[in-house]
Amino acid sequence: MRFRVERRTGVREADGTATGPDPDARWLALLMHAAFFLLLGASLTRFLMRHPGEARTPWIIALSITLAVLYLLGPVLGSRPTPRRLTWLGVLVAVWMVLVVLAPSFAWCAVPLFYTGLRILPPRAALALVALLTAFVVAAQLRLATGFDPNLVLAPPAVAAVATAVFVHMQRQAVRQRELAARQRELIDDLLRTRRELAATERREGTLAERQRLSMEIHDTLAQGLSSQQMLLQAADRTWDADPDAARRHVRTATGIAERNLAEARRFVHDLAPADLAEGGGLEAALHALAARESAQAQGALTVRCHVEGTPHAPLPDRVQSALLRIAQGALANVREHAGATAAGLTLTHLDDRVVLDIGDNGRGFTPEPGAPRATRATGAVRGHGLPAIRARVHQLGGTLTIESAPGEGTVLSAEIPLAPTALTTPEDPT
Repeated sequence: MRFRVERRTGVREADGTATGPDPDARWLALLMHAAFFLLLGASLTRFLMRHPGEARTPWIIALSITLAVLYLLGPVLGSRPTPRRLTWLGVLVAVWMVLVVLAPSFAWCAVPLFYTGLRILPPRAALALVALLTAFVVAAQLRLATGFDPNLVLAPPAVAAVATAVFVHMQRQAVRQRELAARQRELIDDLLRTRRELAATERREGTLAERQRLSMEIHDTLAQGLSSQQMLLQAADRTWDADPDAARRHVRTATGIAERNLAEARRFVHDLAPADLAEGGGLEAALHALAARESAQAQGALTVRCHVEGTPHAPLPDRVQSALLRIAQGALANVREHAGATAAGLTLTHLDDRVVLDIGDNGRGFTPEPGAPRATRATGAVRGHGLPAIRARVHQLGGTLTIESAPGEGTVLSAEIPLAPTALTTPEDPT
């Protein structure tokens, strides 16, 4: 048999471990205290009314007062089953037994004492105390009776059994409720911990996606510009003595690229939007400006033209415009560095449910490797970060990327972006 020992202001295990306050237990304790003093007062009054002036009367009064004082000391001593507390309970029960021997009418004070013993003692000791108190009650009732009455023998044990069963049931219910509450708290804690872990995972994924996006931004803007500046300055250094005018042109062109990169860097820091789009005019103006700038930087070695077909039914989302401009920048950087082309074209086509950007050149071409993370030319040289970045941007917008090329026949890169709402709700932002 296992049950918890109840405190007046809470619940305590049989080993004395507190489980916290229990309002129901507090009210039950108050009720039992009131019942004890009511029964004690009624028993004393009954004795004084029926046995006035007897020699034992002073003893009965003194023992009644002693019993009341001892009972009042109980809450002061606490509820732990300490030696002092157990001694107090033994003295309390002993005084009551003496009272019952002298005046059997005090027997019914045993009911609150049942509760006190069940609260303080371990289960087996509590049941032994209840049996002892019940035996005294039966003996007292038989002394008061004029003859043998079976009810006087059976009723007190029945009352004691019912009281004990009710108390134990209440204790077990309290245990189950607390265990249920503890499980609920554990479930809530697990849920909160899972939510924190999920949030941390989402933050990590967002951080990784942001790092990938920033790497693509830097590659398509600052890195490409710095590469162009390096080539121009190297060319200027080689021709400085033989052709100073050409060297100065290279330097001026590099200066223009540096100014453009500075604008990109400032805009990059400000809101990560492409500088061409931030200047106004939308994607079409930005593509025309990009084509003119690439042609000027090539100094006649490469001519880039831009053509727009169709009219959008609604303004393109900012991130679609930014992604298409970055795709164009990355593709033209690949043309300039690897294709050996003399002409390239940008074609932006507005359709009902999608927008298509084609970048073509008349360069040396290469053999595409579909699905490969890096595309290589016929020479086997590694293309670098350009095509993977373009693929990533197109994929983030739910689009498709097509590459048509063959050695000696140039290259056409086509990025098709759907404009349906479902295609533009991905969590990543390619800008």
